[in-house]
Amino acid sequence: MQRLTIDSEYLSDILKSLLAIPSPTGYTDPIVRFVTGELEKLGLSVELTRRGAIRAVRRGVDSRGARAVVSHVDTLGAQVKFLKDNGRLELVPIGTWSARFAEGARATLFTEKGAYRGTILPLKASGHTYNNEIDEMPIGWDYVELRVDALSRDEEDLDRLGIEIGDIVAIDPQPEFLDNGFIISRHLDNKAGVALMLAALKAMQDANVETPVASHWLFTIAEEVGVGASSIVAPEVASMVSVDNGTSAPGQNSSEFGVTIAMADQTGPFDWHLTKKLVDVCKFNDIRYQKDVFRYYRSDSASAVEAGADVRTALVAFGVDASHGYERIHMHALRSIAELITAYLTSDVEIKRDFQQTGPMTGFTRQPTGKARQELSADVETEKIDDPEHPHHAGHA
Repeated sequence: MQRLTIDSEYLSDILKSLLAIPSPTGYTDPIVRFVTGELEKLGLSVELTRRGAIRAVRRGVDSRGARAVVSHVDTLGAQVKFLKDNGRLELVPIGTWSARFAEGARATLFTEKGAYRGTILPLKASGHTYNNEIDEMPIGWDYVELRVDALSRDEEDLDRLGIEIGDIVAIDPQPEFLDNGFIISRHLDNKAGVALMLAALKAMQDANVETPVASHWLFTIAEEVGVGASSIVAPEVASMVSVDNGTSAPGQNSSEFGVTIAMADQTGPFDWHLTKKLVDVCKFNDIRYQKDVFRYYRSDSASAVEAGADVRTALVAFGVDASHGYERIHMHALRSIAELITAYLTSDVEIKRDFQQTGPMTGFTRQPTGKARQELSADVETEKIDDPEHPHHAGHA
């Protein structure tokens, strides 16, 4: 296995470019074109599904038992629910995010006639009019509206502008890249995952490294609404690593530094063997990592398995503070995951049986079931407790 050096400047620049392209689920054609162009610049041929999910295959020594890495290009957003009599728009969210984070957001409304700018505001937005009532408004999508920056005094004006129910709203990311490595923006989930995958691919192409099996670079277009990698995984893929965000919050073990390896999400445990492989790669290459379990989270891996893909799945994450809000990450995590991807894809294949979709018991995996050895006895413990310096000694009670 070979950890490659990641071009951090390229990673940062490509992330800035990705964040500048609106891509709420349902309006991803522009970013699909951009990512496709970048993959072609890096020397890979690209194929798209009918709706625009991306697959680029980098050849390996063997095409069987291919390894896949996947991120999603779509983000959260909103959609017009109703044209209101006051000339404003009722919205529903695209993906799961709180209206708390929508209040005050600048946005772009896409219509067949063209794009309009606007602001998402609470129904009572002016303290000069409503006084303390603005602080008493409930939180929810029923209590916000989109003010369009065009002449829109009533429903008729909205109709003349060509605004229709179902039009999609993209939320401005408002990115900041700080000198200390922190990146603050909306939609780092999962533009950051896409950027680090492209940076990992660039490192492999620049070094012209050989991999034991082919690697599939997948980019999905509807992960935020649960569709994810349901229709992009080829039959020859034996294992798939999802790259997404991890929640660095109280009660979680994720971090904004290093690699967060998810052991399970709300759909259950990830593949034991693939996850262990990623941990071993981190240890061997001295890549900082931590493990975490997510109770209210799912990724491209879940959608692939639910759609019937018989692949081993795992999830590596960059720690995000305030996920699905105004998010913060650190470049250290992005670079660490990119390094892990390069080392993983160049590592030896240990489960050769996975070259075939089905087979006999021969070569099937084993998980340890034996008893663990403990260098501990009752006498040893007693000696420790009898030690006056031991915290459990009577003198310390």
